[in-house]
Amino acid sequence: MKIAVISDIHGNAVALDAVLTDIREKDVDHIVVLGDIAYRGPEPQRSIELVRSLDATVIKGNADEWIVRGVNQGEVPDQVLNLMNQERDWAVRHLDQASIDYLENLSSTLAWNKNKMDIYAFHATPTSLFDVVLPDVTVDTIKEKFIDNYDADIYLYGHIHLPYIRQVEGKTIIDTGSVGLPFDGIPKASYAMIELSDHNISTSIERVNYNIEKTIQAYETGNYPNTEMMTKILRTARNA
Repeated sequence: MKIAVISDIHGNAVALDAVLTDIREKDVDHIVVLGDIAYRGPEPQRSIELVRSLDATVIKGNADEWIVRGVNQGEVPDQVLNLMNQERDWAVRHLDQASIDYLENLSSTLAWNKNKMDIYAFHATPTSLFDVVLPDVTVDTIKEKFIDNYDADIYLYGHIHLPYIRQVEGKTIIDTGSVGLPFDGIPKASYAMIELSDHNISTSIERVNYNIEKTIQAYETGNYPNTEMMTKILRTARNA
């Protein structure tokens, strides 16, 4: 069984188009989406429509929650709170109510058993849409944040925009990275592939080229309120 796991599209429908083309070529059996579908990108509506057109399992991310109710004080640095709510308001103006309702009603975790393997998926941690677990945290932190909450063979998450695969005490930890806004210095869309067969696990991080300049042009023509910074992030794949 082949499972493609994508996350953190962030309204970058051009990148999502490229990733979905790549996934179709790999003949996967199922797609899982780990949230952050629309916010901060130039095509929020098309991004949601693409996700909803898939026969996929979708869970909620922090940016999906922000679309629904705004960015609250304490969730981001005070100096960027106003700007990030301007970006949120721009996205809401470019979404229909059905799309906003769709984001609001997403579940926050996924517990699966596939090919006798237990898979647990969430956006940031099992108990928070906002917590940050970086690739180099200690084994004790992985146990506290992930393993102690639910016993699984494979743990899947996104949120940090830094893809990696790690083994911790017999468990496989996978961060998919980001489809729309990678932060690891590689300006290509990122997602994870999992292949399960007879208790065997094969995992990989896939990187996909896409037309970055087309996305930047969409920011510009849409009069996005933070085009300059988002352009820098896309071209450098670094968080500004």
